[in-house]
Amino acid sequence: MLISIDGASLTCAAVADAASGRATAGIDPAGFERAAAAAALARRLAAQQPVYGRTTGVGANRSQAVPGTDAGTHGLRLLRSHAGGGGDLIAAELSRAMLVVRANQLAAGGSGVDPGVFDPLLAAINGGLWVPVPRYGAIGTGDLTALAVLALCLLGDRDWLPAGASQPRFRLAAADALAFLSSNAATVGEAALACADLAELVRAAIVIAALSHRAISASTEPYGAPVQAAKPYEGQREVASILRSLLAGDGLRAPRIQDPYGYRALPQVHGPALDSLAGAEAAVTIELNAAAENPLIDVAGRAVWHNGNFHTAYLGLALDGVRAALFQTAALSAARLGTLVEPSFTGLAPFLAADRAPSSGIMILEYVAHSAIADIRRLAAPAALGSAVLSRGVEEHAGFSTQSARATTDVVQAYRVVLGCELVAAVRALRLRGVRPGAPRLAEAFDLAVAALPADYADRALDVDLAAARELLVPLAVLAGPGPR
Repeated sequence: MLISIDGASLTCAAVADAASGRATAGIDPAGFERAAAAAALARRLAAQQPVYGRTTGVGANRSQAVPGTDAGTHGLRLLRSHAGGGGDLIAAELSRAMLVVRANQLAAGGSGVDPGVFDPLLAAINGGLWVPVPRYGAIGTGDLTALAVLALCLLGDRDWLPAGASQPRFRLAAADALAFLSSNAATVGEAALACADLAELVRAAIVIAALSHRAISASTEPYGAPVQAAKPYEGQREVASILRSLLAGDGLRAPRIQDPYGYRALPQVHGPALDSLAGAEAAVTIELNAAAENPLIDVAGRAVWHNGNFHTAYLGLALDGVRAALFQTAALSAARLGTLVEPSFTGLAPFLAADRAPSSGIMILEYVAHSAIADIRRLAAPAALGSAVLSRGVEEHAGFSTQSARATTDVVQAYRVVLGCELVAAVRALRLRGVRPGAPRLAEAFDLAVAALPADYADRALDVDLAAARELLVPLAVLAGPGPR
């Protein structure tokens, strides 16, 4: 599969495919031409007027002109001085996502960077290379340390990873140094990967909830179309529609007049997760394809614009909302898990135990799920509540979208654990009851799980089950089917 780097159509899923090696990336001719036109104009404008970072210093040094005698070395000194991040290195996949995003941003036209940089960037992406980027160094107003290290890898001042790999190089012009590193490509790349993962998980969660629903013979009444029409939030309606499809034909009407919230309020709680994720994906997609450069080289207007498009408040706030919504729906998953260990709902032994009494069965899964949810709750704290004053007061605000993206990545891992716990419990309950769902897609989901999950009901460690459940999440997401969007 080929991902087109055209500066206009990159998606979260495409970034994930290219960063993971599932796809190769290639430059679109239109993107190359836009970048070339911006580079030519940038050179002309810098010869005629002051241009931030090209003819001047940066940050509080913005009023200091770069002497003509220093023009050839200023850029390298700028890159070296900004490459001082701290902490452990970020994951290789995150680093490659940064490469994909920065290449696409340059193809949007507006940076003025020499388009010759595309060849080594694409060689690194397609060759499985990555940049040794330290974890700490950005706060949502530019991934300066990460991109400075990338530039030094291109120049030969640093080496690409893995050690011993081929080393794509490019003689980045000194005047292009600031233009190359003036981007949030690492933050946007991480956000794209998190959104791509969550797009699968939130749909898998609906299938798993349907299995739990069937395991306790819950009522489908709360998912009725008239109920959803009475409160027409898009995400809520989508969740209810998928549940009606997954549970169709089972004729479920519970012996209880009303089920617990984990079932009765599922569309109202999981719907916001779908809606907030859709909003985050929209924000990330804009950032992926934006010429969010400062200064912006405006080819059409033959001008340079000094601006604040480097600020990623939209992105950070959207990701903050996603994590809050995921905490709510993860908590509801744990609530359903609570019904699955309760005999009054399943008609089975406590904790779905089948070993000789007293047997703990799946008791520990509640502890595991709540441990993961505790992390989701901690990570749901809004990163946007922070701020900073930097560079002698000239840069007096930050949105911390970098920290929001990082927290969202960590939430992905915890959410997988929560869903795995519910899946293991739901399938065990259905097996013990001798129930196979009647609706085709839910029956297929059940069959996939039965084939993957051990049928040993003795008291034993369940880590193998949870690992198998994790591998089922992507195929289960497919069985949610296309939503109405």
